[in-house]
Amino acid sequence: MPSRGGTMAIKKIKIPKLNSKELRYLRGVGHHLAVLGMIGKEGITDNLVKAVGDNLTAHELVKIRIQDTCTMEREEAVAQLAAAAGAAVVQILGKTALLYRPNPDLAEDKKISL
Repeated sequence: MPSRGGTMAIKKIKIPKLNSKELRYLRGVGHHLAVLGMIGKEGITDNLVKAVGDNLTAHELVKIRIQDTCTMEREEAVAQLAAAAGAAVVQILGKTALLYRPNPDLAEDKKISL
């Protein structure tokens, strides 16, 4: 039976390295964000990777929710999604994760300055 949603497409994007001060700052910024993506029973799909990538391009910091129906381990699912989207994992707290990818083309007033 074919799976719905397709398979995960992994792109070669440089993942940013963040130090502890940057991680702490991003956790604070991300605390008030709304969830913009969910990992469900289908796992990491092309549509999810595209949606998260688009949101990272627009906002640089994205909050993801891992649903109870996800068959993968939380850390593994978030790591795969981050790698596919070219993002750094800022935090995994319970069923919620924060991903960060800087966008040099974003307007200065919308950029997250670290």
